[in-house]
Amino acid sequence: MEIWINPACSKCRSALTLLDAEGADYTVRRYLEDVPSEDEIRAVLDRLHLEPWDITRTQEAAAKELGLKEWPRDDSARDRWVKALAEHPKLIQRPIITADDGTAVVARTDEVVRDALSRQKA
Repeated sequence: MEIWINPACSKCRSALTLLDAEGADYTVRRYLEDVPSEDEIRAVLDRLHLEPWDITRTQEAAAKELGLKEWPRDDSARDRWVKALAEHPKLIQRPIITADDGTAVVARTDEVVRDALSRQKA
């Protein structure tokens, strides 16, 4: 399992603490330094069963500068959203856990982290 984190994020630190407490085997990806490609973002979106606008932090300064709130949220704009996430990784919601079973979750609560762990152990 891999977890995409921003070390400055309290929800990321909380998820790591829980993973460690459960003895989980995982890899940390500091996605602001090791920026995911557009293809990697598309792959994670497929695993999440979400659209790029679903994992976009629209309150970030970059989102406001880009005017993301006004962008269409449909198939015609999907690539534009993915490109924005790749060019401005701070816009990506965090933490994201990708599990070995092919699933992924936006792990913003302990409950979601535990759910990812239960699927990992199954």
